This record gives sequence, C-alpha cells and structure tokens, in this order.
Amino acid sequence: MVRDGALIVDVGGESTRPGAAEVSEQEEIDRVLPVIEAIVTRLDVVISVDTSSPRVMSMALAAGAGLINDVRALTRAGAIQAVKDADSGICLMHMRGEPDTMQKNVAYASVVDEVYACLERRITECIQAGIDRGRLLIDPGFGFGKTLQHNYELLRHLSRFKEFGLPLLVGISRKSMIGNVVNRGVEDRLAGSLAATIHALIGGAAIIRTHDVAATVDAIKVHRAVAGI
Repeated sequence: MVRDGALIVDVGGESTRPGAAEVSEQEEIDRVLPVIEAIVTRLDVVISVDTSSPRVMSMALAAGAGLINDVRALTRAGAIQAVKDADSGICLMHMRGEPDTMQKNVAYASVVDEVYACLERRITECIQAGIDRGRLLIDPGFGFGKTLQHNYELLRHLSRFKEFGLPLLVGISRKSMIGNVVNRGVEDRLAGSLAATIHALIGGAAIIRTHDVAATVDAIKVHRAVAGI
C-alpha cells in the first residue's frame, strides 16, 4: 500500500461492518498492537487505528499511531480522556446504533441534516473536553445506519460538511452502496468505487479510505490535474 502511494495505513482489530459482533478488548489488542509495532519499525507512514476502545487507543498511541479513527466518535466512557493529551489526529464518524443493529434503525427526516447535527454535537463536546479543534477530522459514515438512498444523498450533498472547516474523510470503497448499484461482488467494484471517489473529491473529501490504493491514487491525481490543485 505504501509503495502504491498510501499516506495513511488503517489498522483495525474489530470488524464494524453491518451485523458484525464485538470482539473482546484483549483480542483487539492482541490483533492490533503487533501490527502497529511492525509498521512503525519498517515503514515511513502514518498509522491510523480503527477502534472505539479507550484502552486500545492509549496503547496504540503509545506504540506510535498517529490517528485514532473511531466509528463511535469517542462516545464510549473514557475515550475522550484516552486521546485528549496526545498529539494525534482524531476522526469522528457518524453511526446510528451499533454495528450489529445499525441497519435496523435507518429512518431519518433528513439524513444530511441529522448527520450534520450529530457530528456538530460531537465536535463541540470534544472541544469542550479539551481536545484542540485542529486535531479533528469528520466522516459521515457511509453505510453505517443508512440505506442505499441515504448514502447517495450524503454523497450528493457532501459539500455541506465542509462548513465545519475540518478535513473530511470518506470511506466508500467496495461497500454495498457501490455493489447494489453496479450489481457486482466485492472484488469487482473498483470502477464503481473510483466513480464514487471522484464525486467525493468534488464534494470536498480530503482523505479517501480505499482497498485499491494504486488505482485510487491515479484517480486522485487526475482529479487534482482537472481541478488545478
């Protein structure tokens, strides 16, 4: 991934896909820490750790992680305290419910307004708790408690989230929102993922989370050339 152009490598020890069950904190640590330690000693790349566990956050930061990527937006008890005094980035993602149940409650009066309001509350709460605003990133959480229509409405109105003035992270690679439109399996969603990526970049995304690094980097380069940036 680094050879292909990745600037950040995301490490996670617990699946958060729809329907996923939680793993124990110790199992998550056993999965994640050795990977962080190996990357730190071998590669010049920022390590992102995908976790909601305060203990995993603390240990990951001590091991050299540069970004905490939390699908629960630091809502677990002790999470804000675990990251408050570090100098890492923090990505706050929107998710309604928990991974094992989030697709069972997907009703919104306005998905864009409600996701925006939820992220606004989390940003405010983090800042009030002593986290510097400059450390924060946001992620609208494509696929996390949203229908297909909700996902594309968020993508269509992604520029709304630029109002926060924070880097916007988008993870849409190979997701069902792509597969359900192109009618292809997970391994055959590259073209659809790249099309969505370009729309995300036009909408203001600053970081693209992808499985297919080389192809996505090429797409970003072409977008930047067209945009003159």
